[in-house]
Amino acid sequence: MSDAIEKAVRDAVEAADNTRQVEQIAAILAAQQLLNQQQPQAPAPAPRTEFDARKWLVIGGVTVSVGLVGALFAVAIAIGAVCATACLIVLRGMWREAQKGR
Repeated sequence: MSDAIEKAVRDAVEAADNTRQVEQIAAILAAQQLLNQQQPQAPAPAPRTEFDARKWLVIGGVTVSVGLVGALFAVAIAIGAVCATACLIVLRGMWREAQKGR
């Protein structure tokens, strides 16, 4: 009967060791899962769009058009300023003539 008791004790010790090993393996697996969750994922590269010549032609055309309108506006203001100045000079001369003639 002592053989049976010794065998039962050995089996119990072996079972306890196996249980401890299983617990350690479970803890290691849980730690690995946590580490995998904490590691940042590499961002996906941005999709590269193809060169669209039509878009750039439209942008260039709009820019040139706006520039031409601005230039024409500046020329119109300059012509108006010259005309106004000439008109004022003529009126000033006429005013002086009128003042001298009195």
